[in-house]
Amino acid sequence: MFTWFRNLFSSVITVLQGMYVTLITMLKTFRRKRQTFTDIYAYPEVPIKVKPRYRGFHRFDLTTCIGCEKCAQACPVDCIYIEKVKSPVGKGFRLNGFAIDYTKCMFCALCVEPCPVDCIFMGSNHDLSCYSRDGCVVDYAKLPLEIAWGRASINPTAVAESKVLHEPVWVKGEESPFEFAEA
Repeated sequence: MFTWFRNLFSSVITVLQGMYVTLITMLKTFRRKRQTFTDIYAYPEVPIKVKPRYRGFHRFDLTTCIGCEKCAQACPVDCIYIEKVKSPVGKGFRLNGFAIDYTKCMFCALCVEPCPVDCIFMGSNHDLSCYSRDGCVVDYAKLPLEIAWGRASINPTAVAESKVLHEPVWVKGEESPFEFAEA
């Protein structure tokens, strides 16, 4: 019987302590200035500053990638899809597709470490808003050159435009296989 009263007393004290913390926090919010998040940050016009070690959406340099697929093998959720063909000019491969499915990606950066040429790394962009799941699959081989070569950060507009393109971005110095077919 004594343990029942002790448990009852302990539970009442615990609830009162939790309510005390809630009351103090609520009073602190009423004392602060009446500013909202949009008063402090002008988000769409001015991007929010992130910490230097922030792991956002990937940055990918298409010109240095050798198609070794080590990043895809290291990915624990298998969200990296690489399509490649043997390069007709010299050694190596030509990437026809380097897609990352951001609906699966955990942003763990395990794909960055095994890359022997450092062509993939974590960027500081955190916003890739879209209205469909199709917009979350980014094919870096079909993005505009500035983004595909790692010189600019990825944005939703560029991803939407890349869905319209049907040919991959070719590595400078190589000819497109479509030009061979026409000749």
